[in-house]
Amino acid sequence: MSPDSERLTEFEQRSRAMLHEGVLRVDGRIRSRLNQARQAAVAEAAARRPTFWRFFTLVPTAGAAAAALLVTMVLWHRQPQIELPVAEGTHSTVEDLDLLADSEGLDLMEGGDNSFYEWALDQADSPGGADG
Repeated sequence: MSPDSERLTEFEQRSRAMLHEGVLRVDGRIRSRLNQARQAAVAEAAARRPTFWRFFTLVPTAGAAAAALLVTMVLWHRQPQIELPVAEGTHSTVEDLDLLADSEGLDLMEGGDNSFYEWALDQADSPGGADG
């Protein structure tokens, strides 16, 4: 037995044997005509394929090349950002950094009375409170 027949189930083996016996029972002249018809059908199917269908075999390759070109163009021609983003309002980042760097100011905030800071926040939040 061949390695293929060892992997087949019993049903598959019996079906294959019955088909083989059926082919052997067919007359040699009929088998020859069937084989010629099959060969003619295969040749006609191969010759019938128009050049139009050959175009579609190139579509995946052309699509991949177009996508790669698009990604390259987008990434390569990106304009650099000229201005840095600025926070809204007149608040300065440098002032924030100065406050954080001032260790005495942090000691006052931690050990001092927070009522002043609460009052300042209320004044800044109220309309017209920032006028002075």
